[in-house]
Amino acid sequence: MPRDYRKEYDNYHSKPSQKKKRASRNAARRKLQAGGRVKKGSNMDVHHVDGNPLNNSPKNLRVVNRSENRSFARTSTGRKARS
Repeated sequence: MPRDYRKEYDNYHSKPSQKKKRASRNAARRKLQAGGRVKKGSNMDVHHVDGNPLNNSPKNLRVVNRSENRSFARTSTGRKARS
């Protein structure tokens, strides 16, 4: 069965809380681009250390490889493991 992107957007990505989180993640990347810590088109992601995308304080933002940021350890309940 193919993935229904329209339904996925309607049920999840269009919610106001998810829009705010996405906007905050984009703002974090722009902030680090302006500071010269990450470049457009690089294989680097902006990592929120505490896992909260709404917290864009400098202490909470770190530049990491895309593969490192997108492959985090999971616990038995399916949550992110605290590091």
